Amino acid sequence: MRKLMAFLAGLLFGIGLLLGGMGNPEKVLAFLDLAGAWDPSLALVMAAAIAVAFLPFKWARTQRTSLLGAPMQLPEKRELDRRLIGGSLLFGIGWGIAGICPGPGLAILLTGRWQVVLFVAAMLLGMLAFAALERRRG
Repeated sequence: MRKLMAFLAGLLFGIGLLLGGMGNPEKVLAFLDLAGAWDPSLALVMAAAIAVAFLPFKWARTQRTSLLGAPMQLPEKRELDRRLIGGSLLFGIGWGIAGICPGPGLAILLTGRWQVVLFVAAMLLGMLAFAALERRRG
């Protein structure tokens, strides 16, 4: 049941990303182009996502287990550190260069566009590099 629910949640997330325009790199780059032809429509998509998620996250903070009985796993760390800021900068730079972020990248992977395939390959390599660095650290 958990795998089915994870699949359905991921499917709903992917459909939402595509309907919201997050799967269109040109639209994403227009959103990020604050000094040029800025397209604010993705800000509305993000605001709507935050509004929809607000109450469920507030409820989740009061629970020990999920609706399916799994332990609730919410972030506990609240302070900013070098790793968070550095990771955020790398994420933002990649997003700005490619016009794709990880969720939409996976959602549009089956389009077969070489740019998307290259992005997902680079993302996976970055994840592997991070995992290797974490093993060396600990």
